[in-house]
Amino acid sequence: MEKVIIIDNRDQTIALGKQIGKLLQPHMLMTLNGDLGAGKTTFTKGIGEGLGIKRIINSPTFTILKQYQGHLQLSHFDAYRLEGQSEDLGFEEILDSEDVCVVEWPEFLEDILPQERLVITIKRIDDSKREFVLNPIGKKYEELVKEIDYENNYHG
Repeated sequence: MEKVIIIDNRDQTIALGKQIGKLLQPHMLMTLNGDLGAGKTTFTKGIGEGLGIKRIINSPTFTILKQYQGHLQLSHFDAYRLEGQSEDLGFEEILDSEDVCVVEWPEFLEDILPQERLVITIKRIDDSKREFVLNPIGKKYEELVKEIDYENNYHG
């Protein structure tokens, strides 16, 4: 039950992330797919706001993982630099924890990611407009996507 949402600008990207962040439960996983500059980290900033995180969220490109505490802990992975690496980095424990996990470039961690998750693909339409395709895998993620009310929260 895929949902497609068109976002007009950066503020709306953050607002969508914030709404989703408020709906998240412990031990939920979102994977973010999209080209460089598509808005994955911007969207994650919104998720952090929804989780009540006060710290500035930025890309963990060089550290692979950053963790932030709100009313739930957010583990933000950027697996881009893991391409071609296969050693055990201990991420399974985090993915198995009560943390909310956001994984950018999930294809580089695919062998350890749980099957059930919310797959979000962000497609760049132009400099500011984005298409978000939300594809829930598993019942709790289907329920989450049903709760997202884009039209009433972002236009106007």
